[in-house]
Amino acid sequence: MENNYIINIEDIKKTYQLGKVEVKALRGINLKISEGEFLSIMGPSGSGKSTLMNIIGCLDTPTSGTYHLEGINVSKLNDNKLAEIRNKKVGFVFQTFNLLSRANAIHNVELPLLYSKDGGGRRRKIFNALDSVGLIGREKHRPSELSGGEKQRLAIARALVNDPTIILADEPTGNLDSVTGEEIIAIFQKLNREGKTILLVTHELDIARHTGRVIYLKDGIIPNEEKIKSPIDALQRLKNMPKLEDKINSI
Repeated sequence: MENNYIINIEDIKKTYQLGKVEVKALRGINLKISEGEFLSIMGPSGSGKSTLMNIIGCLDTPTSGTYHLEGINVSKLNDNKLAEIRNKKVGFVFQTFNLLSRANAIHNVELPLLYSKDGGGRRRKIFNALDSVGLIGREKHRPSELSGGEKQRLAIARALVNDPTIILADEPTGNLDSVTGEEIIAIFQKLNREGKTILLVTHELDIARHTGRVIYLKDGIIPNEEKIKSPIDALQRLKNMPKLEDKINSI
């Protein structure tokens, strides 16, 4: 990987065609992420956060621009190649957990392995993933028998089972109380110390403070990116932005 950039995005644009309407979700994103970084992506609704995460996670492809993941240009790969890279290199964690309600913890964690060509040591991988998030002893429980924090731990274990180099977390604390949210962030910090590159979408300043860098999106771009030198700079900018209710009241 050139300069140890695990992710190198250059002038990425994404346009959706909704009937006769063109929606420009991303308008030219440039972003370099070093191996082992822990960063958060913030911005108002409709700013392009989810679109950017989907492209980074190989769930979607850009309309134009280039995206190198571990030195591989994935911008123009077909769906099969994208699925292969996604399964091997990226783990996903979602706000709503996306767990199989009728399956116990073991079978939920096992799911990515069913799509992987490497089936060796499956049981060991599952229990290693459960152990890494503190769920040993709960492996026979179904999601309905787990607390919200345990459900998210299970979702993280599922993301880890194929030993990806990158973890993408979309509002992973959004459905949790503040204390449980802090526990989930502590797990991400531990995984980051162990070498995982972690990208986290959040609306919460208190969560973003725990990451090493904050990327702020607005209207499909990263505004004034050259002026952001640290997480504190980005967080200060977010603090200074007018609240949504203030904007509404001014109309």
